[in-house]
Amino acid sequence: MSVKKSKKLLLSGVLILLFGHVSMAQGKYTLNGYVKDAENGEELIGVTVYIKELKTGTATNVYGFYALSLPAGDYNIIYSSIGYQSIEKTVSLSGNVSMNVELPVEVTTIDEVVITDKPIDANVTDVKMSRNEISIQQVKKLPALFGEPDIIKTIQMMPGVITAGEGTSSFFVRGGSADQNLILIDEAPVYDPSHLFGLFSVFNADVIKDSELYKGGIPARFGGRLSSILDVRTKDGNNKRLGGSAGIGLLASRFMLEGPIKKEKSSFIISGRRSYVDLFLKAAGKENLVHFYDVNAKANWKHNNNNRFFVALYLGRDVFSFDDAFGFDWGNATATFRWNHLFNDRLFSNTSIIASNFDYALEFDDPVQGFKWTSNLQELSIKEDLNYFITPKNELDFGYHLTYRRFSPGEISPTTEASIFEPLKIQNDYALDHALYVNNEQQLSNKLTLSYGARLSIFQNIGKSEVYVYEDPRENININKIDTLYFDNFETIKTYINIEPRFAARYMLNPVSSIKLSYNRMVQNTHLISSGTVPIPFNTWSPSNYYLKPQLADQVAVGYFRNFKDNTFEFSVESYYKDIDNVTDFADNAEIFFNEDLATEYRQGDSWSYGLELMLQKKEGRLTGFASYTWSKTQRKVPGVNLDKPFLANYDRRHVLNLAATYDMNEKWSFGANFTYSTGRPITVPAGRYEYNDVYQVDLISERNGYLLPDFHRMDLSATLTPRKNKERKWKTNWVFSLYNVYSRKNAFTIYTRLKQDEDGNVIGDGKEKEARLISLFPLLPSVTYNIQF
Repeated sequence: MSVKKSKKLLLSGVLILLFGHVSMAQGKYTLNGYVKDAENGEELIGVTVYIKELKTGTATNVYGFYALSLPAGDYNIIYSSIGYQSIEKTVSLSGNVSMNVELPVEVTTIDEVVITDKPIDANVTDVKMSRNEISIQQVKKLPALFGEPDIIKTIQMMPGVITAGEGTSSFFVRGGSADQNLILIDEAPVYDPSHLFGLFSVFNADVIKDSELYKGGIPARFGGRLSSILDVRTKDGNNKRLGGSAGIGLLASRFMLEGPIKKEKSSFIISGRRSYVDLFLKAAGKENLVHFYDVNAKANWKHNNNNRFFVALYLGRDVFSFDDAFGFDWGNATATFRWNHLFNDRLFSNTSIIASNFDYALEFDDPVQGFKWTSNLQELSIKEDLNYFITPKNELDFGYHLTYRRFSPGEISPTTEASIFEPLKIQNDYALDHALYVNNEQQLSNKLTLSYGARLSIFQNIGKSEVYVYEDPRENININKIDTLYFDNFETIKTYINIEPRFAARYMLNPVSSIKLSYNRMVQNTHLISSGTVPIPFNTWSPSNYYLKPQLADQVAVGYFRNFKDNTFEFSVESYYKDIDNVTDFADNAEIFFNEDLATEYRQGDSWSYGLELMLQKKEGRLTGFASYTWSKTQRKVPGVNLDKPFLANYDRRHVLNLAATYDMNEKWSFGANFTYSTGRPITVPAGRYEYNDVYQVDLISERNGYLLPDFHRMDLSATLTPRKNKERKWKTNWVFSLYNVYSRKNAFTIYTRLKQDEDGNVIGDGKEKEARLISLFPLLPSVTYNIQF
């Protein structure tokens, strides 16, 4: 199928759905508007808008907008959301009406949460499944490493999510590798979400407004990764009054300031974090320095009710320096411009221009061996997303995305004239990524709701480039180039076209329970060049190209959802099966860095995963929290790897149990606790060694991931003290005390082999015998953080 025909096919489907439903909606009027937080003016996501007379409704979209197409008449509309007081409005529809609503924060007491009206239970009634909303309020109450709240650490406790171990921001979703997760901040992709190699993530909890993790049933507007979407959106800024917060911890401190630029019309928010271990080391006369920082900034302007503009920026960096002789750094930078426009009462548009940059550098300062190594990945996207609110029971989403990417794998430059290194640059790769999508959510009856659509992915690997042609690209011992192909700027090297169908269904068994089914196909054309378990910042990325095919994933999931005690408890059980084609791996002992013949190291094969996930959650009352359990298995079979036999993925963990709870004892004290347990993950350990030409000793790998690390478990505790202050005082403070790894468990991070040594580090025997050594990271770690809010 040609690119033009594919585009016409999907566009025709959009037009048929759009205009077919327009005629059905004639003779009706539209009620629409934005729902905001009454305290700070922030648009609220997922607020239920319920029509009492019709016993139906809708919810605000990710921009806080809602629309309902209704027959003429008088209606009572209830606006409700967890954490806010419900509001009931009466409206007479004899024409189109625009109604913006502000929800007050809920009234609380020590004993219970008072909600004036029961909201529709989205956990049961929503067609979406395999999705976790991460409450930033709960994240702040749970124990945190060095007292720094981190949504990534909470995400790693969700069902279906596996972590490689403590001290890392990497996570693995339903059998997918870490690079198969699309991580977004204000719609911009973040390629490395870690600070200090994963001790912290790039997300500052003070500025996060909303975050969702999609593990399956992924909406058609998302694409580009196989396993999950982590969609994080930051606050817009208080448009009513000036305020802010700050926190001082043992390892890092942070601040946030927000307020109106023009009251009720425009606002801003800016925040920053910085670690200061390097300052202490420098004061102590140490030359080994390490620190990170990040900055978030955002501004928005409401021109009128039909046009709103937003600009969001993120900048983060890690810097390491050792005796002024060796250093490295890495960082992300993103920028997002958004324009929300209302074409008419029911057609909502979001236009985004997005830029993202990830780069790293290593430098060795030496007169003879001095060099600097740099690499980066840059992308620029234009997105047009539209929501058409046909009826309260029918909503249509469609749009077009275009992304340009430039991959710079690496460049080495000598730092002195006497350096032994010569200038070397691996050629850049370029790509254009097009996507057209359409999705329709339709309530067929009070019991059955469907969501169905498709995404058309058109990926072009483009020039300027030289492509080497090999006699056998999989023969990486005796490389034989037989030709070189030359491509000019923007000339197409390879085009890949894939259709990604999406489907979900929800059937209500009764008012408090439902079953759900979903299927999605995902395509990934951006590949991480890594042979390890945990992505490190110095890995590089590559597009699908002449030799590297797109990765394709098909996933089906089914689940049962049930709420208890007036929605106080939410329970779900889901089962899934995922099959991945063209999963990218590498030959044993592959040379990845600065290899102009990297195509000879690629190995693509199959991966399959299946599992069972359980979740029990309590969101209301003094005691809140969740318990999650995952049983899963992930295998791979890649030609040329492990003697062509199936093997376990190196992030496979058969059993994972997570418990998290917070308890508000009174107005002064609240407590948090979490516990995690998982079986050990597979690793590859040499079975022996052999000599090559009587000199070069090579590890003998008998089986890929043939050994298991010991089981992992850890408990953390926290306590938050909020001193009683004069209620009229604008300043609020609290102290957060945390204990990480309470019983000081020595959990295995990894195992490595070395020549056998005595206690003094001297090699024993003939220097050929090796021994295995276990690395663990953190013993018991206490921390304290002081927070201020004004």
